[in-house]
Amino acid sequence: MSNAQFSNYPGTECIPRDYHFSQVVRIGNTLRTSGQGGWDANSSIAPSRKAQIDLALQIVLAALRAAEPPATYKNVVSVRNYHTDLGRTFMMMPADFKELGADHRPMWTCVEVKRLALDEMAIEIEVEALV
Repeated sequence: MSNAQFSNYPGTECIPRDYHFSQVVRIGNTLRTSGQGGWDANSSIAPSRKAQIDLALQIVLAALRAAEPPATYKNVVSVRNYHTDLGRTFMMMPADFKELGADHRPMWTCVEVKRLALDEMAIEIEVEALV
């Protein structure tokens, strides 16, 4: 994997040091993000599930732009997300997808899990994009 280029978006410099992983990898013209949660610049988890989803989608774009500055949601070809309570959060996702790109419909996998990395997390989102 000598052609893999790993990046982190501004404000996450402690992640590779403290947790030993990167936010995004570029392999050729493909970008893949690690799971992004609904945290703010101070690493505080947003108080509501809806706010976590909104922030996580913003952070996904920040991760993509760390590797490819002009990247947008229209570059995304696949979305995977993990929910701790799918019954409460599933239908929140399509509304945000429509806001990001009304005519753009990437593949979407949605999974309920028992727990995410931090107790307060309700959702985690990963994407794959072509640039």
